[in-house]
Amino acid sequence: MTDALKRLSEEGVAIWLDDLSRKRITSGNLAELIDQQHVVGVTTNPTIFQKAISSGDGYEQQLADLAARKVTVEEAIRMITTADVRDAADILRPVFDATDGQDGRVSIEVDPRLAHNTRATVAEAKQLAWLVDRPNTLIKIPATQAGLPAIAETIGRGISVNVTLIFSLERYRAVMDAYLSGLEKAREKGLDLSKIHSVASFFVSRVDSEIDKRLAALGTDEAKALRGKAAVANARLAYQAYEEVFSSDRWTALENAGANKQRPLWASTGVKDPAYPDTLYVTELVAPNTVNTMPEATLEATEDHGEVTGDTIAGTYEQARADLDALEALGISYDDVVQVLEDEGVDKFEASWNDLLKSTEAELQRLAPSEG
Repeated sequence: MTDALKRLSEEGVAIWLDDLSRKRITSGNLAELIDQQHVVGVTTNPTIFQKAISSGDGYEQQLADLAARKVTVEEAIRMITTADVRDAADILRPVFDATDGQDGRVSIEVDPRLAHNTRATVAEAKQLAWLVDRPNTLIKIPATQAGLPAIAETIGRGISVNVTLIFSLERYRAVMDAYLSGLEKAREKGLDLSKIHSVASFFVSRVDSEIDKRLAALGTDEAKALRGKAAVANARLAYQAYEEVFSSDRWTALENAGANKQRPLWASTGVKDPAYPDTLYVTELVAPNTVNTMPEATLEATEDHGEVTGDTIAGTYEQARADLDALEALGISYDDVVQVLEDEGVDKFEASWNDLLKSTEAELQRLAPSEG
């Protein structure tokens, strides 16, 4: 084992776990990761919950109680997922207190079927914040076109947000703009800006997966030379955008009123191509005031053999831009790639949610008490 996780934390990278299940909570595993592996936050998504609840570990009694009450399957899922998030938030509460609210956070996502409905997304965000009822919750809202005004509105109500499914630099700038607009709304209402936090989840590995597929189809030496470069380049340019926005006059006015920066969060950091180092999207994206949310396998790989040598983003912007320009020169459209990824991302989460609805409904029917 190395001290890579400790060094990562010292470089200003908050380590969050991209997973949650009831077994992880009740077994003491989550507490152990916080205590021993520098984990200071948790993210969830519909796919994570679908896997956790479908495994059945620890959910039987609550499902039986919900079946006895004859609740709808949607209500059952909300009761189960918010219970897990609430318990995880309680375990992370000491971290939240120690970091003045920056870390010790647990994220829960709005129903992915609402991704293109602004009003319903805001209503769902309010409901989730009320249901979980913990100050260290982040409500996840996707960065779709309909999601942007929902982010501003939710932040403006004083609810902290994790913006998810960000793939493009243009959309990331729109997300930061929505955050600042939300803070300005909150300031107008007289809310305490220091209590509002946000992260912007910029997806990494999926960018390489999509672009590498297109490079392989080209098959030229120039194409092969660009494999595995796009995702890191894209994320590094996102950090450049972050530095620009959070040094602007508009930001300074909000910061003087007590506001917190919206940190970039590197999401989808599990390496999908075995040809690449399994710590690629951790060690190449080290910079102050960032979050890296890792699946457990990536966390363990980083702890075991990750090489953390300091900031790996500073001074890379020119090369990152050159890498993305080289892709365009080969006829790979950045705009098309990021749109495909956003559409796929929403579809995948919606499919997981629908799977979760089906499997939970089957369990409720199996456990329903016989009449009489």
